[in-house]
Amino acid sequence: MQVGKLISIIIASTIKFIGGPLTGAALGVPWVQTALGTALGMMLSVVVVTFAGNAIQAVIDRYRSRKPRRFTKRTRRAVRIWKRFGMAGIAFLTPLILTPIGGTAIAVSFRVGRLRLLSHMLVSAAFWAVLQTLLLYQVPGLLGFFSHR
Repeated sequence: MQVGKLISIIIASTIKFIGGPLTGAALGVPWVQTALGTALGMMLSVVVVTFAGNAIQAVIDRYRSRKPRRFTKRTRRAVRIWKRFGMAGIAFLTPLILTPIGGTAIAVSFRVGRLRLLSHMLVSAAFWAVLQTLLLYQVPGLLGFFSHR
C-alpha cells in the first residue's frame, strides 16, 4: 500500500469519521487498511485534543469577541447524553453524530481522565471503523461509484 493513500485516509477521518472509509473506497484501498487508517485518524484527533485541549481553548478564548453562552441547545444535549450514558455514550456517538474533535472536546469538558477517554475512544474507533468500512465496501455498486478503476 502506498503511504500517501494511508495518510489521505488518516487525514480525512481526523476531521469527519466517515471521510476515512469514503477516501479509502475512492482510492481503491483494501477494506482492512481503510479501517485501520480510519481508526488511526480518529485516534490522532483524540490524542491531540486530549493533550492540547486546554491550550487550544485558551487560543480560541483569546480571539473571541464575546463570552459564549453557557446554556445552548447543544450544551444541553451533551449534558443529557453524559448523564444518561456517560463516557461510553459519548465515545459510541462520536463517530456517528459528533466529530472526533467534538466528541473528545465534550469528554474533556466533563473532566474525564485521559486513560479512560483514550481507551473508550479507541474501542469506539475500532468498532465503527470496521463496521462503516465493511458496510461501505459491501453496498452493491457503491464502491464502483467512488473508485476510478
